Amino acid sequence: MADASTGDAGSVTAVSRASTTDATGRVAEEFTVEEGEPDCEELSEVASYGSETVYRFHRSQERPCVCERVETFGYPVSDVRAADGALHVTFHAPDPETVREVVTELRERFSGVRLRKLTRADGANGTDLAFVDRSRLTDRQREVLRAAYERGYFEHPKGANAGEVAAALDISPSTFREHLAAAQRKLLDAVVTA
Repeated sequence: MADASTGDAGSVTAVSRASTTDATGRVAEEFTVEEGEPDCEELSEVASYGSETVYRFHRSQERPCVCERVETFGYPVSDVRAADGALHVTFHAPDPETVREVVTELRERFSGVRLRKLTRADGANGTDLAFVDRSRLTDRQREVLRAAYERGYFEHPKGANAGEVAAALDISPSTFREHLAAAQRKLLDAVVTA
């Protein structure tokens, strides 16, 4: 399904799947693509509604399914979407530890699993969680942050000054400060506006 959302295929906006297998032991899954056409031979078109088209495919029970793995923990998947070749799965868990367990299990079975958003429901007890989307940082900004952190730039007293961290990265102190400021602005935006 995620593969169907690559390139000009559009976004997968809705997903449904059978909870039982057919006579051949396969599970049917359907998804809706908005304004696009997936390039996949395993799909059959089921219906079309204006700019949206519903496609169906079958998979064997042995073929891994992210949604089924999440649901083995006892938490139904509330939303599944695919865009740009990535599958986005939403489920509700009682606490961050459960989320960690589910994500760890998924990472053991599937490649490229990342926690993209963690939201605390209003009125819930516990810590004040904030989602930080590290993908907003450029590779260079991550490198600068990591180097500054590892060298003690953020400690008090400082383990290293801007010139020392910049020298370790083989960049000028002003370039170091520019990358660091841009990265901090993105990270603080996620924390302050959450």
